Amino acid sequence: MNIYVSNLSFHTTDEDLRSMFGKYGEVTSAKVITDKATGRSRGFGFVEISSDDDGKEAIKNLNNKEIEGRAISVSVAKEREDRGSNNSRGGGGGYNKRW
Repeated sequence: MNIYVSNLSFHTTDEDLRSMFGKYGEVTSAKVITDKATGRSRGFGFVEISSDDDGKEAIKNLNNKEIEGRAISVSVAKEREDRGSNNSRGGGGGYNKRW
């Protein structure tokens, strides 16, 4: 089961997540997401637990728990939407454009 964890302290590490969730089952991966430019935590991460039952137990026990002064939010991770070339963000352009 893939679990989304948000509202993390900026000091939380991958190992902190692994330890926190390891009490509920076998953690196959734990990753705090960082900013590519600065390397600083973005305040959220993902944990993968091998058993769905263990994952549900972890979510039940850790959601809204205060960790490092912050009430973390823990839920089942949603599938990432496809970010193909057919997105609705539009393209660049217009700046300093000559007609």
